Amino acid sequence: MAPREQVKENDALQDRVIHIARVAKVVKGGRRFSFSALVVVGDGIGNIGFGVGKANEVPDAIRKASEQAKKNMVMVPIVQGTIPFEVVGRFGASSIVMKPAPEGKGLIAGGAARTVMELAGLQNMISKIHGSKNHHNVVRATVQGLRQLERIEVYSANRGKSPEEVIQSRHSVAK
Repeated sequence: MAPREQVKENDALQDRVIHIARVAKVVKGGRRFSFSALVVVGDGIGNIGFGVGKANEVPDAIRKASEQAKKNMVMVPIVQGTIPFEVVGRFGASSIVMKPAPEGKGLIAGGAARTVMELAGLQNMISKIHGSKNHHNVVRATVQGLRQLERIEVYSANRGKSPEEVIQSRHSVAK
C-alpha cells in the first residue's frame, strides 16, 4: 500500500472510545489506579487509525489515545461503499474475515470491528470475528486486514486481469 498522505487537522475526524480499563498497581500503601483507553479515529472517507493511551485520569488517557490514533492513520480503498475483495486480518488470538457485500446489504459486523468500519466509511460489508473477542486484538486485527487492501486497479494489474473480473460481489446474479 502506498504511504498515507497526511490528514489535515481541519478534516472532519471523528473519534470513538472503544474501551476504557481501570488498571490497579499495588504499592506499599495500597492500590494506585490508572486508566487505559482504546480510541479509534476516522474521517468516513477511507482514513482510519487507532491508539492506546494511559493516564491517571480518564480524559487524559482518551486525549493521549486520540493523538496516537491520528499519528497512525492508514488509507482504506473503498469501492462502491465496500471493500474491493475478501480479506482476513489476524492479531494475537483474534482473526476477522471481511467480505464485500452488494449495495443495500448494510454493515454486518460486531464488537469493536463495527466501529472501525463505520469510521472508515464502509457501508456494505460482511464480517465475522473468530477466536478471542478482546477489544484490543479485534481492533488491531481489523486494521491489519484493512491495511492488506489495495486499490482494485493495482490488485487486478498484479493478477493480470481487468478490474471487472476481480471485483467480488456476494449473491449477485450469475451471467
